[in-house]
Amino acid sequence: MINYNNKLFSPISNTENGETSNETIFKYKQRGNVLTAEYDGGKIISGHLIGLVDENGCIEMRYHQVNHQGELMTGICYSTPELLENGKIRLHETWEWTSGDRSKGESVIEEK
Repeated sequence: MINYNNKLFSPISNTENGETSNETIFKYKQRGNVLTAEYDGGKIISGHLIGLVDENGCIEMRYHQVNHQGELMTGICYSTPELLENGKIRLHETWEWTSGDRSKGESVIEEK
């Protein structure tokens, strides 16, 4: 299992209906297979996520965040890891809003 504890991630791509950008920083913590993170930056004032990491390092998570419009946004996300040649982790994500327009998207975040 990949251990994400104390790793920082930032998006390198996102679909237009997403709120994260390369200004968003995710601060991951992991205990056992339970993953949590705090994040902010760009369009996001404050966000949190909680998820479960499987034996392959894939993550199933739920997130909530407050954006600069003062809206509380929620969603679900599934992340699949890719180990890069430099030893860093890249996560390929598919996500869906559970608030707002309930649209879906894809993003890629990379360890800093």
